[in-house]
Amino acid sequence: MNLPNKLTLLRIILVPFMIAAILINFPCHYLVALAVFGVASLTDMFDGKIARSRGMVTNFGKFSDPLADKILVISALVCFVQCGMCDSLIVIVTLFREFAVMSVRLLAASEGKVVAANIWGKVKTVTQIIAIILIFTLQFVFEIMKTGVIPIEPDGIIIAENIFYLIGEVALWISTVFCIISGVIYLYDNRKFISEK
Repeated sequence: MNLPNKLTLLRIILVPFMIAAILINFPCHYLVALAVFGVASLTDMFDGKIARSRGMVTNFGKFSDPLADKILVISALVCFVQCGMCDSLIVIVTLFREFAVMSVRLLAASEGKVVAANIWGKVKTVTQIIAIILIFTLQFVFEIMKTGVIPIEPDGIIIAENIFYLIGEVALWISTVFCIISGVIYLYDNRKFISEK
């Protein structure tokens, strides 16, 4: 297995650690979750660059790289729903898009073809990563505010919580719009695999 594929597998391996950091309440757990998610996101950036620059692009990489992205992002979003930081509709739309795209990939694979992600899929992933990083950062700041490290009145904490939630929701909905756009474009560009079946 080459280096880019190892980086892709590392991204998947890091997911349970990120989930634990989100759901287990310990000091600075959102900062830990941010760090784990950040490392996982960096592997997404480097695996593709290394594969292309060194001629290490493989069918396994074309298939597993976007799959690893989906596992990472959807795991974070589901955890956000459980923690009350994300609208469940965002997760439903995201899952619908990912299942639809994955179905096309499977149809293509049945014909011996591998369909790589397009630029819109990359834009979708980047906006999702930015939104998730933003939420982790805001939750860490909010955690610090609650401990009293940052002096703020109780009413101010409630206001900050509502503002942080709104900012996170807006960021996630922006990424969801790109999720829909990229899904529609992907299905249209690969409609031949659907029409042939």
